[in-house]
Amino acid sequence: MPRVQHFEISADDPEKVAAFYENVFGWKITKWEGPVEYWLVDTGDESEPGINGGISRPEGVISGTVNTIGVPNIDEYLEKVTQHGGKIFMDKHPIPGVGYNAYCQDVEGTLFGVHQEDPGASM
Repeated sequence: MPRVQHFEISADDPEKVAAFYENVFGWKITKWEGPVEYWLVDTGDESEPGINGGISRPEGVISGTVNTIGVPNIDEYLEKVTQHGGKIFMDKHPIPGVGYNAYCQDVEGTLFGVHQEDPGASM
């Protein structure tokens, strides 16, 4: 069953927000060496319940905190979203070396992400 596996926090000043979460919660935050400006958030020991996330600058109207759900086949789940009254907000796009991501809205307009792991993904 697909589960929430990642969160993203939008921030106009990612370094400032990263410092806040590091100082308040002790999270380890590092700048990703990928092709986009992104900070990886490690929230703690993998043996404890919880998920890790990321911090990025707002992209268009995507802001706030967005939860991303891991799926085995992103195309199949994007079809399910629309079949059940949801909308595709941002089409499937590659994250090089990581996989494919898309953003959707549920039937009340709540934004969420779907992600398919694929280390072979490229631009």
